[in-house]
Amino acid sequence: MGSTPTLSAKDLNMFQKRFNPRQHKRFDRNDHGNKIYIYGKHALEEALEKAPHTIKKVFLSADAGNSELRSILSKRGITASAMKTHDASQMVGRETAHQGVIAFIDPTSLMVDFRTFLAGLKIDAGTMLILLDELTDPQNVGAIIRSAAAFGAAGVLIPPHHQAPITGAVVKVSAGMVFSVPLVSIGNVNQTVLALKEKGFRAYGLDMAGTRDIREERFESPSLIVIGNEGEGIRQKTLEHCDVALRIPMSPDCESLNASVSAAVVLYQWSKYHLKG
Repeated sequence: MGSTPTLSAKDLNMFQKRFNPRQHKRFDRNDHGNKIYIYGKHALEEALEKAPHTIKKVFLSADAGNSELRSILSKRGITASAMKTHDASQMVGRETAHQGVIAFIDPTSLMVDFRTFLAGLKIDAGTMLILLDELTDPQNVGAIIRSAAAFGAAGVLIPPHHQAPITGAVVKVSAGMVFSVPLVSIGNVNQTVLALKEKGFRAYGLDMAGTRDIREERFESPSLIVIGNEGEGIRQKTLEHCDVALRIPMSPDCESLNASVSAAVVLYQWSKYHLKG
């Protein structure tokens, strides 16, 4: 048996470099039904490359000089409409530097059904899923999705009730990673945990009073990591279904971490055993 790895100063420095929510691409939200507006050339190119089926409409200004982008849109069979200044202001705001490029997507088209997802999932010791248990802050949801992409998660499981849905705020904070990580629509959280355990997953509940230090866990089985509500944490019944209650060691000067940062710390610890590169 080797010595148990710890979160050293070098580890934490690497984690902080990877997890910087300020370094994101440009997205915005407009509350008109399910429309999520994305803007800027690079943001649209990312959506076109990774999730073109989500794009519902594209607006380009006449003077934007986006011949390359127009060519990509043409190959995808997407027609670009002429952008008018007042329309752009209504969509993303007057002060937004949109570079003459705006599009809107349907967030529901980003989701995949749990059964469909599970049927196509290759499960081995290096498979890790994240389950959100009633997180209500879009900032946390977006940040967790970004961390999921950074640290190698195979998917993020999202329940339908008492849970922040995929919105413009989530897309923005995720830095576009909603287009990269499978977002999975589930039903009952507890039933989902049990179903995945039957498939060989080891369920980890992140809990301040957890009995196991994350530095002691080597994540040798397919892993399901459950992240609880920002204020209440994981619901008791759900925690009882988990195989392990994990805790993050902290200085006594700090009472707690928020949900997204806690998730990122655990995902980084998992990645030390499974993420190559």
